[in-house]
Amino acid sequence: MLTINDPASVAAIGLALLLGGILKGAVGMGSPVIAVPVMASFVDVRIAVALMVLPNLATNLWQLWAFREGRMSGWLPWLFALGGGLGVALGTVMLLQFSAEMLKLIIAAAVLIFVGLRVSKPHFTISPRLATPLAGPLGVGAGVLQGAAGISAPISVSFLNAMQLPRAVFIPTISLFFTAMTLVQIPMLSAAGVITAEIALLGAAALAPLFLGMPIGALAAKSISPQGFNRLIQVMLVLLALKLLVDVLP
Repeated sequence: MLTINDPASVAAIGLALLLGGILKGAVGMGSPVIAVPVMASFVDVRIAVALMVLPNLATNLWQLWAFREGRMSGWLPWLFALGGGLGVALGTVMLLQFSAEMLKLIIAAAVLIFVGLRVSKPHFTISPRLATPLAGPLGVGAGVLQGAAGISAPISVSFLNAMQLPRAVFIPTISLFFTAMTLVQIPMLSAAGVITAEIALLGAAALAPLFLGMPIGALAAKSISPQGFNRLIQVMLVLLALKLLVDVLP
């Protein structure tokens, strides 16, 4: 039975979900990048990952529909999504087998790598000809991270950013990728007993702050410079990663 009796913890998780929704609305991804590290500070990592699965499915299906006119043609988005589905199956096995401390270290490392790549290689590009053959293998790698730590951004977002996709194309591409992964995670985590009726209800409740934050993020994307927004997110993520490391390291 999952219980969080500390009001401050409940408030922190709710705020993390709201901020995750703002980031999702602004750039089309990122709600787990913020929400999972925060929740992992208060509940078991497996619960934190499981709580985000149903909200991920709902928000990404919504964005797939909302940005359907920007869907990319060709094999790339489907190869990327298929790779993500295969990788998340392996990552879910790791989630079920690894210790909580190891999973927290994976999350912290994934967050720090993501921030490091965004800071050190902001203008790195991948040509369309090279991107298509890379989509499957990179999708697998991103899926492994998503399954094990609930965060695929170090690979998935870095890959799509390097393609220099406009926002209207980036969002349906990443949403298809996340949808494919959640469709694999749900039956696997349910069969393992991680997603229970209680977790499903809490996941449904998490949709409220996420959907509340998404229009705020969409508005912020029009009124705040991308550079300023990215710097703010990067500072927040580094602080979250350091908090997880402090929790684990002696």
